[in-house]
Amino acid sequence: MIFGRVVGDVVATRKHPSHEDIKLLSVQPLDRRGKGRGAPLVAVDVLDAGAGDMVLLTLDGWAAMTAVGRVPSPIDSAVIAVIDSVEWDEPEARD
Repeated sequence: MIFGRVVGDVVATRKHPSHEDIKLLSVQPLDRRGKGRGAPLVAVDVLDAGAGDMVLLTLDGWAAMTAVGRVPSPIDSAVIAVIDSVEWDEPEARD
């Protein structure tokens, strides 16, 4: 699982039938400081997250498709939580 911030919606006029009526989001993965790391990715969302929301993503296909109730389906990533806050119990590693 990874933290991410929703940076926008993804609109697809043609998609796999299992993706009908399911929202697609562009999500920027985040590091512990809340800074972007890597390229944004596309995730399915049934929790109604929106632009600017911090979310928890699963990148495991089985977890993603079961989380959104679309088994079997070609889904690699899904929003599994909209995060209100994060508290770290251990100090951040220094670079």
